[in-house]
Amino acid sequence: MNLNVYSNRRESLRREMHRKGFDALVVSLDANRYYLSGFELHDPQMNESSGRLVIRANGEDWLCTDARFMDAAKRLWNEEHILIYRSAANDINALLRSFAPGKVGFEAEVLTVGFFRSLSEGLTCQPADGLVEALRVIKDKEEIARMQRSCALNHALMQWVPSVLVPGRTEAQVDWDITQFFRNNGAQENAFAGIVAVDDNAALPHAVPRDRQITDNCAVLVDVGCRMDDYCSDQTRTFWVGEKPAPWFLQYRELVQEAQQRAIATIRPGVTAASVYGAARSYLDNSGLGHLFTHGLGHGVGLQTHEAPSLNPRSETVLHPGMVITVEPGLYLGGQGGLRWEYMVLVTDDGHRVL
Repeated sequence: MNLNVYSNRRESLRREMHRKGFDALVVSLDANRYYLSGFELHDPQMNESSGRLVIRANGEDWLCTDARFMDAAKRLWNEEHILIYRSAANDINALLRSFAPGKVGFEAEVLTVGFFRSLSEGLTCQPADGLVEALRVIKDKEEIARMQRSCALNHALMQWVPSVLVPGRTEAQVDWDITQFFRNNGAQENAFAGIVAVDDNAALPHAVPRDRQITDNCAVLVDVGCRMDDYCSDQTRTFWVGEKPAPWFLQYRELVQEAQQRAIATIRPGVTAASVYGAARSYLDNSGLGHLFTHGLGHGVGLQTHEAPSLNPRSETVLHPGMVITVEPGLYLGGQGGLRWEYMVLVTDDGHRVL
């Protein structure tokens, strides 16, 4: 992506910082860091960071990282504004104090208490969660194009995957087949840990693929996504292996697909996320099986698989063009099975488009 895109995003963020009175903002979430700079989409693991950004209201922004990432940082950033730290919190604190800033924003939801104590010493700090996410929630044309390519590969996967749903093979084996399909067809990686769940395992919305075998005449729920050009896809289908689908499977599939279509039909600018959820919920409640729908209707997708907005009964978020959301109603009955069906949907100027 052109580096001007990242600088333009920082300028948009700066306008919001001025509005809220922040002189500086410490960006710690890896996806936010990447969105604003192009630097390192992933942190190595939960207790380790590739680096942080210090966004200043006056425009003199800093990329802060350790020596391992020096060369990568120089490819993207003015070397005069790269801080190579030895102790991240202490050194970023010293950098901030050298500016004599007023109010410093930080992402409270991703900082440990210990890091914050060192970062904030001698500074006036205030939580600023959601500032970058408010920009990320509206995708531009390039982001939408990348997500469309990611979705296209996921659609191809869903057309192919019945060929490996063979009696005797395990959930874990199919999960590995899916990973290889994605990588062999151009994906960078899986967007998230996939779900392949046979029969009653599908009653677990986040089942982990293990050694459960596929049998003749069984249900298999597949929830997977890939990352193409840094952007994610996320789709779920539930398949029947065999010639005689069980009555519960046919009933659940009909109800879930109809609930999904009713929800999608409501998606347009100006509609609240809660009302989209309500379209699916009310239909399933009226069917008498609404109590088996145990999670939100969907979520935003982009650089992360789960991001704003959330489609749930409490969300007052108003939909705007450029938002990309999942619509994934499901029904789950412990001891029997579950069925979920998921599409990704783009909010357009005059309605919606299924990706």
